[in-house]
Amino acid sequence: MTRSSLDLLWGTGERPSRGPKPGLSLDRITGAAVTVADAEGLEAVSMRRVAAELGVGTMSLYRYVPGKAELLDLMLDRVQADSLAAAPPPAADWRDAVRALAHGHRNQLHRHPWLLRVNEARSALGPNTLRGLEVCLSGLRDMGLTDPEKIAVIVTVQSFVTGTVRTEIQVGEAAGETGVGHDEFWERQRPYLERAMSSGDFPHMAALSEDAFAPGLDSFGFGLDRLLEGFESLVARRAPEGTRTAEADGRGSSPGKANTPSPSAGSSSPGRSKGSRPAGRKGPGA
Repeated sequence: MTRSSLDLLWGTGERPSRGPKPGLSLDRITGAAVTVADAEGLEAVSMRRVAAELGVGTMSLYRYVPGKAELLDLMLDRVQADSLAAAPPPAADWRDAVRALAHGHRNQLHRHPWLLRVNEARSALGPNTLRGLEVCLSGLRDMGLTDPEKIAVIVTVQSFVTGTVRTEIQVGEAAGETGVGHDEFWERQRPYLERAMSSGDFPHMAALSEDAFAPGLDSFGFGLDRLLEGFESLVARRAPEGTRTAEADGRGSSPGKANTPSPSAGSSSPGRSKGSRPAGRKGPGA
């Protein structure tokens, strides 16, 4: 992040004042960069490549953006704006807000897989990034947690989502990157895995049922449910004694909501990830 990034994000930087009448804008440049990254990966994004996407000379971009570092900061804030535009109405219940956060982040990563390659530990906090955080905090306002704990809830959910989506994307990319199909990959290993399983050295793995690694279980939904149960336990402990019973009676079994897709997932929700399988057993796609 640079000072120039913050100036550009918050509209405080100098506008091009020399040369012909501007035919570009930060919005067009950033949008073109996101388009390139979505189609070809983050490594394909360069000032030259973005200029070609826009049909202009490379040097014309430098009148608006100093370099790739600042362009990346603009891209991160831009995809956050797109996610906010596609988000459902604010949730009335913190559980629904957590679900919306999880599904929204998941969809964002699947739409823009290059985000997984960006180190956002010190990303520039632009207006759309702050609006996204504002929406998250608004949904968690009734949890009864401390401010650091509410931030920790957001970080925990996003970390869970990032990990699962990374696996989902890598599974999808594996065949294309290696030229080896799913079935062929496992068939090559079958003789070695069968010997390993019959050796007695891996008793717990050998005892797994045939469907242990089958794709029938929604591992994303399963993990999200467990996170919600943990948050609910903490919220219940923090609630005033008189409200605990009333909330439990009125809410019923909230973890059951996990089986209802979040509206933020939309019709573009990615399919379930096919996990790896144990040695010598039928795995996904077998």
